[in-house]
Amino acid sequence: MRVGKYDKYPGGPDEIAAAQDNRHLRGDRRNAAAAHASRRGAAGCTGTIGISLCSRGPGDAIARIVAERLQAALGEPFVVENRAGASGRIGVQVVINAAGDGKTLLIVPIAPICVLPHVYPALGYDPFKDLAPVSQLATFDFKLAVGAQVPVSSLRGLIEWVRQDAARAAYASPVPGALPHFFGAMFSAAADLKLRHVSYRGAAAATTDVVAGAVPILVNNSGEVIELRKNGKVRILATSGKARSSTTAEISTFTEAGYAISGDSWFALYAPAATPKPTVDRVNAIVVAGLQEPGIKQRITSFGGVPTGTSPERLAQIQAADFAKWGPVIKASGFKPEN
Repeated sequence: MRVGKYDKYPGGPDEIAAAQDNRHLRGDRRNAAAAHASRRGAAGCTGTIGISLCSRGPGDAIARIVAERLQAALGEPFVVENRAGASGRIGVQVVINAAGDGKTLLIVPIAPICVLPHVYPALGYDPFKDLAPVSQLATFDFKLAVGAQVPVSSLRGLIEWVRQDAARAAYASPVPGALPHFFGAMFSAAADLKLRHVSYRGAAAATTDVVAGAVPILVNNSGEVIELRKNGKVRILATSGKARSSTTAEISTFTEAGYAISGDSWFALYAPAATPKPTVDRVNAIVVAGLQEPGIKQRITSFGGVPTGTSPERLAQIQAADFAKWGPVIKASGFKPEN
């Protein structure tokens, strides 16, 4: 269900990008005091990096990498605050209300930016007006896997196996309304399988049922599925990227397997919308330089990510394109949130 207030972007990504440019102009005018504080460097202040998710997993690890780089470059402490709850909305709302002085930043997965606006009529923020893009940090593709007891070794083999018995037409994902859920729906439509989504409240429960054979298929972010594969608990049949993943280079993409679908999750860095452009650019330069360091690349790759590091303008383009891409998929899924 597309939220009404986003219907004012009928021009798609180009119109959204224009709205973001206008946001910067308005923000600079109404926040001259914050710009002045930024030029002074706000010496002696402690910076905060908020995360709109729980205090573990790739997002937390990436946030601590970013905090380390900013602290080293600016000579000021940066602390990481995890703001879990409400599918990531709480963390976003805390940061959009902060001063635009470069001292409060947000690391957020794709969902609160590109998914939730299509789901919640009263989201509490506009990701195109209330946040200033700083940099995409890393991408994570999705893996489609089956439990070890499922007697298939390829995507086409899985499709034929599912078609033999309607009871097999089900897939698990860790959280309802997140991208693994919707990518599974995208695959279901592409393969004409009518897969039933089995929702869970966390990866542990979903994984347990797939490993035990209660649900045959799992769709999840790359890092967690790779660990299950290493332990022999699942077989990965396809990856969701446009190109093969460096962490599972021997496994084909959905496109290579004959299904022209792709998609990935990502984490990105944002600032409050009122943050002056010079401050955004300064933070961007520090973070992007850090993401190019071999040690940091290795750390992100170790949990299934691909470090990126983009300009603010490129992140704005990615945000607009993914917003437009996932809207129809979410609407077609018929998903309705419980809260």
